[in-house]
Amino acid sequence: MECRALFWIACLFAYSLSWIRGVQALTQEAQILLEMKKTLKDPLNALNNWKYSIHAPCNWNGISCDNITGMVTEIAIESKFINGPLYSNICKLQNLKKLRLGNNALYGNLPSDIMNCTKLQSLNLSKNYFSGTLPDFSPLKSLQLLDVIDNNFTGEFPPSVCNLAELTSLNLANNPFSPGKIPQQLMNLKKLEVLYLAGCNLVGEIPSFIFNFTDLVLLDLSYNFLEGSIPKEISKLSKLYQLELYYNNLSGNIPPEIGNLTALKYFDASKNMLSGNLPQEVGNLKNLVSFQLYRNQLSGQIPETFGEFQYLESLSLYRNNFTGQVPQKLGSLSNFVLIDIAENQFTGPLPKDICRGGNLQYFLVHKNRFTGELPNSYEDCKNLIRFRVGINNLTGKVPKGIWGLPNANIIDLSFNNFDGELGPEISNAKKLTSFSINNNRFSGILVPEIGMASQLVKIEVQNNQFTGSIPQEISSLIHVSELYLQGNMFEGSIPPEIGLCTSLAVINLAENHLNGLIPESLGSTESLNSLNLSNNNLSGSIPNSLGTLNLSFVDFSNNHLSGPVPNSFVSNLNSESFSGNPGLCVKSSSSNSHLLRTCNGSHLTKESRKLIFISGIIFGTAILVLVIALILLWRKYHQNQDELRDKRESTRWKLKAFHEISFTEEDISEALLKEENMIGSGGSGNVYRVDLQNNVTVAVKRLCPVNINSIKQNDLNKLMAAEVDVLGMVRHKNIVKLYCSLSNGKSNLLVFEYMQNGNLFDALHKGYTEKASKGSGLHLDWPTRYNIALGAAYGLAYLHHDCFPTIVHRDVKSTNILLDDYHEPKIADFGIAKVLEAGREVSTIAFAGTYGYIAPEYAHSFEVTEKSDIYSFGVVLLELVTGKKPVEPEFGESKDIVFWISRKICSQQDAFEVLDSRISKHFEEAMVKVLKIAVRCTLKLPALRPTMREVVQMLVNAEPCSSNSKTTQKNATMDFGMTVRQKTQL
Repeated sequence: MECRALFWIACLFAYSLSWIRGVQALTQEAQILLEMKKTLKDPLNALNNWKYSIHAPCNWNGISCDNITGMVTEIAIESKFINGPLYSNICKLQNLKKLRLGNNALYGNLPSDIMNCTKLQSLNLSKNYFSGTLPDFSPLKSLQLLDVIDNNFTGEFPPSVCNLAELTSLNLANNPFSPGKIPQQLMNLKKLEVLYLAGCNLVGEIPSFIFNFTDLVLLDLSYNFLEGSIPKEISKLSKLYQLELYYNNLSGNIPPEIGNLTALKYFDASKNMLSGNLPQEVGNLKNLVSFQLYRNQLSGQIPETFGEFQYLESLSLYRNNFTGQVPQKLGSLSNFVLIDIAENQFTGPLPKDICRGGNLQYFLVHKNRFTGELPNSYEDCKNLIRFRVGINNLTGKVPKGIWGLPNANIIDLSFNNFDGELGPEISNAKKLTSFSINNNRFSGILVPEIGMASQLVKIEVQNNQFTGSIPQEISSLIHVSELYLQGNMFEGSIPPEIGLCTSLAVINLAENHLNGLIPESLGSTESLNSLNLSNNNLSGSIPNSLGTLNLSFVDFSNNHLSGPVPNSFVSNLNSESFSGNPGLCVKSSSSNSHLLRTCNGSHLTKESRKLIFISGIIFGTAILVLVIALILLWRKYHQNQDELRDKRESTRWKLKAFHEISFTEEDISEALLKEENMIGSGGSGNVYRVDLQNNVTVAVKRLCPVNINSIKQNDLNKLMAAEVDVLGMVRHKNIVKLYCSLSNGKSNLLVFEYMQNGNLFDALHKGYTEKASKGSGLHLDWPTRYNIALGAAYGLAYLHHDCFPTIVHRDVKSTNILLDDYHEPKIADFGIAKVLEAGREVSTIAFAGTYGYIAPEYAHSFEVTEKSDIYSFGVVLLELVTGKKPVEPEFGESKDIVFWISRKICSQQDAFEVLDSRISKHFEEAMVKVLKIAVRCTLKLPALRPTMREVVQMLVNAEPCSSNSKTTQKNATMDFGMTVRQKTQL
């Protein structure tokens, strides 16, 4: 009995000792985690239950333990916005197998102690802000997953990962590593299933050894600088379901061996230099869901087997050289969402079954050579968002249902041979913004139901055979900015109701049979920039109300107009714009108006003209005698004054006016001598306020940098020429008015209208704390901010869509949005603007943009387009919504407001938390609408950002209502992301 008792006592003692050691271990691990918590900021209180207890830490949020030992095996704290450095002693958790901290705001270098986590199997640090070089991963022999995508790691491609023999998933994408080749040592990773190396600055050819990873299911080498051909050894990857090679410099043919990848679902090799035909073997890829090869140099036909694919949802082949017919069975078995085969040389009829699945949203086949009629089945494409079949050889009548596609925002039938009439079904196109049926043979009337397509922004029906009158119902289209009706047979008078379309920027009614008077109401279209009424039968006078508009182009030629031309047209008169109207005259002669008679001189009798002629001869003879007497003295005087005149000429101001001005160059130059007039300065020069004697205040920019050595005089001249060329030709109420330019041998000056309330940045970020709190009233409430956003959007949309050629601002920011007395915004500072003409970019200054506003693609390609302006404008919208600056310390080191917002939204956190707390809660719902627009404008991929015209439309729809009802929590959970995967032109 005694032995048995001693045995049980010994067992109990051993168990107690083990339990005590376990408790001690748990206590140590809890202490480690609590120390880790101290190093982190936790805005969402994700670690709120990390507190010591008898059961700690296995019940803590994000902590998992071994069921037997109770030791910590996993830390999973993802998408919780925790920020700070990675705790260096985390590997004292000796049994840690999984460390998942992705999609947070961690920063700094990875501590070298991370290599002590020798049992680690999964390490996910993706979507953070880690920087520096990656440490030596070699000791992590058990590691199976390494994910550090979307960080800021630099240095060479980490060679130590090649020693991780157990690795199945290697994700290093979107880190700015030094340019280099894929190291050959990578072939040691024989168990790889996922290789994600997009955006890693890889160069050279795709090494063949990669295709020895026969277990690969995903290979992504996109957004690099790889060259050469796609190796035929790719056929070895029989398990591959996703292959991403887009945005590289690959060339040569697509190898037929690609047909062996029978498990492939997603293939994208877009924007390379691939050539040749699509191999017939592509037809073996029966599981394809997405097939994208846009912007290459491919040719030949699409294999007929594409019509047999059952799962294909996205086909994008635009901007290649494909020919022949499109497979007629395309879509008969699959459920398409997107078909984009635009800008090729396809011929023959369009396939009939593209909408059989009912989900087609984008049908883009423009700029080809298709023939035949539109199939009647296209009426069933009720989910279409963009329907573009323009610039083909299509004929026949348009199925009635196409006029009224309920979800379409673009219908483009232009440059074909369609006939028939426009149907009243267009009243059902409630989301339509762009309607282009120009250059066809449509006839009949322009149906009044077009006024029910209430979202229309652009109407192009020119060069058809429309008859009847212009429907007055167009006045219902309050958003329309471009109205092209020229080249038809419209008759009757111009409906005065057009003046109610206050957003109009372009009106072209030329080459019709219009008669009657030009309505005075056209003067109400304050945004109007271009007006063409030529080649009609209009009579009467040109309304003086038109003279109040900032028109950059007018054409009244070949009508029956009479009376005086408004004075504002005379200063910048192109006489050809008024020719063919014998009754027109000008009140005062000018160098530009020699083709028009002077109104005051038109009533002289023949006898009076004869008397004036005789008197002129007598007077001229007397003058001739006097000139001969003085000519010798004048020659001598001229010789003596040559040198003096040359000196004066070198300092004389040369003035070039763009608007009527009431001051002289001396008024400006003398005032600028007083440096206390300076109201701003920047890299391109200083800006002064000048109060003139006639109670007019102007702003003057002197193009002279603070550091004169930083910019050469030649560059200064180019800078001034850029801004003058751009601003001199634009006319819009939301773009700052350039009165004139002045230059001499030493200085260059630009004279602008003065904006009383300064710039948006100061009003938004300084006005509230420095002025509004003192009662100055500069605090911007939400309706004011909204109106500023909408006005600035109108200005940018004018530059992108209504200027010919297109103008890209390149430095959109809140300091370049000026405010007048009524907080009406005007876009300013075009010193680095770029003109896009016929696809050709004309640069003025090499570097473009301001930190915090620069689009991410600029760092990759230095390519600045309209989408770069849209990104920058999105940042301005974020400023207006949040009240924060583009860069704030709270965002993290080297982080900006776009990152901060993306982390807030991605967490599904209540969107209201990012809104400016100074704004009344009554406007929360309206602010969230604009926040959604800002997020779309700042998407990483330029192709997914909206156009400025679309931004304007979205802002119009986000107008704050007068209701004081508070938005519910349910309404706050909104979709801020893009759910469509396609990386294509939309």
